[in-house]
Amino acid sequence: MPGFVLLVRERGDGDPAMRIGITVTKKIGGAVVRNRMKRRFRVLARELLPIHGVAGADHVLIGRNDGVERDFALLRSELEKALRKVMSRPAGDARGPRRNAASARDAADGKSGTVAAPASGNGPEQR
Repeated sequence: MPGFVLLVRERGDGDPAMRIGITVTKKIGGAVVRNRMKRRFRVLARELLPIHGVAGADHVLIGRNDGVERDFALLRSELEKALRKVMSRPAGDARGPRRNAASARDAADGKSGTVAAPASGNGPEQR
C-alpha cells in the first residue's frame, strides 16, 4: 500500500498553473511526524509535478500511515507512477464519488432530497 493518496482534479478555468495541496491527518503520529511527511511531499512535488503533473489541475497528496517511515526513493517512485497513471487517462475521465442506489433512484425520479413545506405555508405542524 502506498504511503499517500493522490487526488487530481482539473480546474477548468483556463489557467495552466498546477497547484498542490498536502495534508496529513492527526491519526498519524505527532506534529513532528506529520510535518516531516509534509516536507517530504513538498520536495517530491517540486521535483515531479513540473515533469509529470497535469497542467491546470489541483493535485492533493494525502499522507497515509505507511508513508511515515517509507524510504524516500520508494515514495518518489510511487508518486511518479501515480502521476503517470493520471496522465494516461483520457481527458474528461473524471471519476467522481460514487452514488448509492437510493440517490441514483431519487435523482431519476426528480427528487432532490429536500423536504417540502406544508400546504398552509406556516411551517411544520405542531401537535
